[in-house]
Amino acid sequence: MSGRRIFARPARFAAIAPYVWMVLLFLVPFAFVLKISLSQTAIAQPPYEPVFDLAAGWESLKAAFAALSLDNFRLLGSDDIYVYAYVRSLTVAVTATALLLLIGYPIAYGMARLPKRWQAVAMVLVIVPFWTSFLIRIYAWINILQHDGLLNQILLALHLVSQPVVWLSTDTAMYIGIVYSYLPFMILPLYATLAKMEPALEEAASDLGAPPWQVFWLVTFPLSLPGVGAGVLLCFIPIVGEFVIPDLLAGSNSLMIGQTLWLEFFTNKDWPVASAAAIVLLVVLLVPLLLYERLQKRQLEQGR
Repeated sequence: MSGRRIFARPARFAAIAPYVWMVLLFLVPFAFVLKISLSQTAIAQPPYEPVFDLAAGWESLKAAFAALSLDNFRLLGSDDIYVYAYVRSLTVAVTATALLLLIGYPIAYGMARLPKRWQAVAMVLVIVPFWTSFLIRIYAWINILQHDGLLNQILLALHLVSQPVVWLSTDTAMYIGIVYSYLPFMILPLYATLAKMEPALEEAASDLGAPPWQVFWLVTFPLSLPGVGAGVLLCFIPIVGEFVIPDLLAGSNSLMIGQTLWLEFFTNKDWPVASAAAIVLLVVLLVPLLLYERLQKRQLEQGR
């Protein structure tokens, strides 16, 4: 038997695997959530109706399908609480992503310009926070930002403030936590793009008389746009649905869609409304997800 035949079947399974993964881990759960979003809340277990009972026969299934409705989606559009949660989530995501880009780009640029032996060290320093639990890092920021925390102690010791500043349970604390947590996701794709850039292009622009700022805007930044796009989408998409950081650092007054989903699912036990909110969130994020997928495909084609 030839080597080509031996490896033909595993190659086919490898090609099918992503589609199997998508069906089992995305489409099937999505179908369940979509069905629940079209149901009505009920004091039962599970807390919604109708419930599809295959053993009850075809007529029962027809009646269950007929009972499905779009009432929960109409509620989301008519209730200001949900509209506010979506708008605030998008606003926070855009603002935090802009801050991440402003902070992450200089760091990635500096890493790409380091000598080769130091670039690996810088990469490790960026990844090191992932070695500890996400929750532990957020609770550490709670201790730093609280009334008698480390930050206020330093500011008081340096006589920069006359009394402790209120950091915790504010939008400032939330943005600090988001930027800290998602900064590696911005730096890594930027660094990967900047490290592959030919220094000769910048040198040629300088030799032609372009000042450093013009070299950056006309040569460096345009060539790094694939990394910028990947970093922006990689941060923006999960920040929109972020729950832990706003809940722990911004408090209950900062209502984002992730907190709204939590409240509806676990406090109000309103699974249909929560499922409808999750479906709408997925639709909202579908555009950046498709943009990210296209960007990844373009980068792979350029890499060839």
